[in-house]
Amino acid sequence: MSTADIPPAPTAQAKYQVRFDWGVAGAARIAPGADVVVWVDVLGPGLQHTGGHEPSGILDLLPTGIPVLGAGFTTASATARWITDLQHRLGRRAMIAILAAGEPESGQGLTAGVRFAVEDQLAAGAVIDALATLGTDYCSPEAAASCAAFTGLRGAVAHLLTASASAQQLVAAGVAPALIRAAGALDTEEQARLLRG
Repeated sequence: MSTADIPPAPTAQAKYQVRFDWGVAGAARIAPGADVVVWVDVLGPGLQHTGGHEPSGILDLLPTGIPVLGAGFTTASATARWITDLQHRLGRRAMIAILAAGEPESGQGLTAGVRFAVEDQLAAGAVIDALATLGTDYCSPEAAASCAAFTGLRGAVAHLLTASASAQQLVAAGVAPALIRAAGALDTEEQARLLRG
């Protein structure tokens, strides 16, 4: 039996167009075979750029040869439009790997496990919901659950973001609460954030 005959692991979510997982380890599971990777990090490094940021070195850990977008609440619809345009250019369904960054375990770097970060879960759901609005809705159960979390809690996003453990850590470290609130504003940016083309 050749490697071509071996089906992908169920954790790859390979039969779904829209896939969802967490962190760099999740990228190793769901990014192979994807046409685009979306890295969702709402309160990560570079908070002044609220549309999703690239933590130092993350691009080196993601698959090469495919576009990587940074996303958050502020760019959810712009990200979905960019992916829809990619589909038109490809002339087929684009396979999409959406990764919530989460919070790296203390002092262990990007390749360590991640702590659940509600803001990244909900922002990933916002991107998935925006994709569904544009007709891209063949989601893995993991992606569907992230989307449902966002749509069900949409009215509470501002509170959940500012009350989250990640936000409270930032406030304790001296980050202005206004920057955190701005990161939770939905669709305030018109352009997707291309981290790597």
